[in-house]
Amino acid sequence: MGKITLWGRANSANVQKTMWALEELGLDYEHVPLGGSYKGLDNPAYLALNPNGLVPTLQDGDLTVWESHATVRYLAAAYGAGTLWPQDVRERAIADQWTDWTATTYQPAWVKVFWSAVRTPVEQQDLVIIADGLAATGKCLAILDRQLDARPFLAGGSLTYADIVAGVSLYRWFTMEIERPAAPNVARWYERLSEREAFRKAVMVSYAELVGRLAF
Repeated sequence: MGKITLWGRANSANVQKTMWALEELGLDYEHVPLGGSYKGLDNPAYLALNPNGLVPTLQDGDLTVWESHATVRYLAAAYGAGTLWPQDVRERAIADQWTDWTATTYQPAWVKVFWSAVRTPVEQQDLVIIADGLAATGKCLAILDRQLDARPFLAGGSLTYADIVAGVSLYRWFTMEIERPAAPNVARWYERLSEREAFRKAVMVSYAELVGRLAF
């Protein structure tokens, strides 16, 4: 293992995924705040690491990885065999399934709610857009609720990288001033995650700086 460095602001949900994985695995790392009020995304030195100019970016020795789900998968595979990274290929397939579903379906839905109902200034908010986001998120939560009906975590009996990429949404979801549809199994999942020190440290982070602010 080389020196591990994570670039990105702590109140970014995507950065929180990587940080949660690092904390869950008990790894030593350097955190470099970047983006948002910290600026720096257009710095040539940073763009050499991540040509997208986005966060997070993870460096482990001479390896650089960007895209939040890729960073979480890498950390789980490299340092979490038998824990975050299921050794059983079938269980890992289920974790992959939920990880990809989060990227393509769930995250776009809940992020739409966060941007339209939290980050957009009140006077600019569009109730139709908010309602559309809530409806799409509600469908996703119903799917999650069914999956969690007979198991404590998405891929089975223990926390995996799938729970990290999907579960990072829950602190914001349950603290936003919105009407939430009933999803009792999701609520219990959130309670279980909230008991984990790594979740509390990485994810239960104030987003007050982002309220009513579309850009920095």
